[in-house]
Amino acid sequence: MRVAVNVLESDTDPRVAVQHQPALMMALRTGSLEVGSCCSERKSFAFGAGEMCLVPRHVETWLRTDDLQFLYLSVDISDAAIAAACDGTAGDVELRRVGKLADARVGALAAAVNAERVAGFPSGRLFLDSVEQALAVALVDSYAVRHRSVQTHRGGLGSARLRRIKEFVDAKIEDELTLCEMAQAVELSAAHFSRMFRKSTGETPHQFLLRQRVERAKTMLRSADERVLDVAVACGFKSQQHFAQAFRRVCGISATKYRQDFLDHE
Repeated sequence: MRVAVNVLESDTDPRVAVQHQPALMMALRTGSLEVGSCCSERKSFAFGAGEMCLVPRHVETWLRTDDLQFLYLSVDISDAAIAAACDGTAGDVELRRVGKLADARVGALAAAVNAERVAGFPSGRLFLDSVEQALAVALVDSYAVRHRSVQTHRGGLGSARLRRIKEFVDAKIEDELTLCEMAQAVELSAAHFSRMFRKSTGETPHQFLLRQRVERAKTMLRSADERVLDVAVACGFKSQQHFAQAFRRVCGISATKYRQDFLDHE
């Protein structure tokens, strides 16, 4: 998934771009935008902050604004994510253009991407991969022109696959894990793995990874020799702040307080 903030400045002539991947565009501030598939067929839309439009792949998109600047977030959805969402190939589905997209589920996912961007992407690739997959499923479900019937699967991952993925995460816990890597470890597609994993554990792969990292951190914190920053890095967190937030969310107390309570008890 490619995430970018774009600035469209006021111009007499509309700009044209070929959108090679389906893109979700979300206004970051109030403004107006003319959008169309050709110069003479543009429609004008007023956007509030957080409102969106959907642009299909491989089409010309003409954009123009009368505002001094129109600031928007562009989230490109990869062919692989679209293909996984319909259990086929990217050619099995086309998304239609939506000039003003009002969808609470898609909006919440786009807002999560923007919040992650503002924070400096502390959660890593796996978080963005998971959001991209959820976005692809939501867009295919509601805005597909045509797609093959989506297969349904009963039950979750078997015990052998669950054990294998836990061992894989434990061995790679310091690395930048992606959803595809986790799925490949148990020989499944990303979409199928994500659905089955949640059925089996009640957690998304990203939530599971965070919890495993926190559990590793708890073990390391029981030693008085390790600095909290070193623990955070060794457990795969990008910053001490991200580690502190994740640890408190999972354990209900800070990492420093957890260590102190353990050492006092000992």
